[in-house]
Amino acid sequence: MSQVAVNDSIETMAAEEAPSPAAIALVQLALACGGFGIGTGEFAIMGLLPNVADTFSVTTPQAGYVISAYALGVVIGAPIIAVLAAKMARRLLLLLVMGIFAVGNLLSAMAPTFESFTLMRFITGLPHGAYFGVAAIVAASMVPMHKRARAVGRVMLGLTVATLLGTPLATVFGQSLNWRLAFTIVGIIGLLTVALIWYYVPCDRVAEGASFKRELGAFKRPQVLLTLATASVGFGGMFAMFSYIAPTTTEVAMLPESMVAVMLIIFGIGMNVGNVVGSWFADKSLMGTIGGCLVFNIVVLTLFSLTAANPFMLALCVFCIGCGFAAGPAVQTRLMDVAADAQTLAAASHHSAFNIANALGAWLGGLVIARGYGFAATGYVGAILSFIGIFVFVASRSLDRRDRSA
Repeated sequence: MSQVAVNDSIETMAAEEAPSPAAIALVQLALACGGFGIGTGEFAIMGLLPNVADTFSVTTPQAGYVISAYALGVVIGAPIIAVLAAKMARRLLLLLVMGIFAVGNLLSAMAPTFESFTLMRFITGLPHGAYFGVAAIVAASMVPMHKRARAVGRVMLGLTVATLLGTPLATVFGQSLNWRLAFTIVGIIGLLTVALIWYYVPCDRVAEGASFKRELGAFKRPQVLLTLATASVGFGGMFAMFSYIAPTTTEVAMLPESMVAVMLIIFGIGMNVGNVVGSWFADKSLMGTIGGCLVFNIVVLTLFSLTAANPFMLALCVFCIGCGFAAGPAVQTRLMDVAADAQTLAAASHHSAFNIANALGAWLGGLVIARGYGFAATGYVGAILSFIGIFVFVASRSLDRRDRSA
């Protein structure tokens, strides 16, 4: 199926069902609720590691393995679930993966040992990418072509709001009462999402010709692989900086420890602004938004390294780097465009790519710090990653031009 055919099918679906604006808003709200729960569960653990370590009598670095376990679950789970569920209706798949997420968090809250807790975090990460990928497809299918990225952005708004509200609140409750309470709350949000999806997301039929083989065909398309590579490498800079924002704040800018939370909030505000603005720009120029974000990241990450010792500039750069999340809806929409009839796997793999970016950015940033270049040098690492991402992006654009001229 060609890209034009896919676009026509989306427009036809929207025209035939003619959902009201209120119905579309309720579907987007239901899907965003799941994003809020996932974002809260993924990031809250970072502020609760010392509490988890005390409970299970392990060191804080050892407790950090649970973060890696969750990320591994995301990377592995997204493509596997997308392929295995190729013949499943999207509404049913959303209910299934959010149910797994909810139960995984509730069991995480009850884990008796560190090993069982780590296992449950891995299992809880498995549905992450599949949920966001399928949710994006469902949201985009209900609106006209020129509003798809904004629909995807509204679903992802749940994730960005989680960084601003959900994660800090879960961290406060977890630290002041019990860290297990944080995961219980996230599990309840997951169950609420299941109810909202059941009630508001319309039933759908399995796409004609859907199969495991057709979904796997996504990885045979160069544009899909190049788009995933752009996300995996080009946007690792955000995570290179974010992973070490606490010591940068206290040891480079010489601010009190209480300002770390302020920097996290500033970063969260930037992510929300980037998500909204980036969605709007992506509907105007999809590839222009992705390329523009890469260039923007090079500038602000370099500025971060040059000025991190200045508290005002540190706050400004942290906000701007958070705004780099503007590429998120654009990359998600781009994958739906180039995946043709294998959209589920391509869309789900988007979040695997961003978790690879997370791991790559944090690892390279740690190497630079370990070699004595300082915490502020993580910005240079991010700028280099974004620069490499531009080369991958240009290769993708070249393929687009070649296909149009063929």
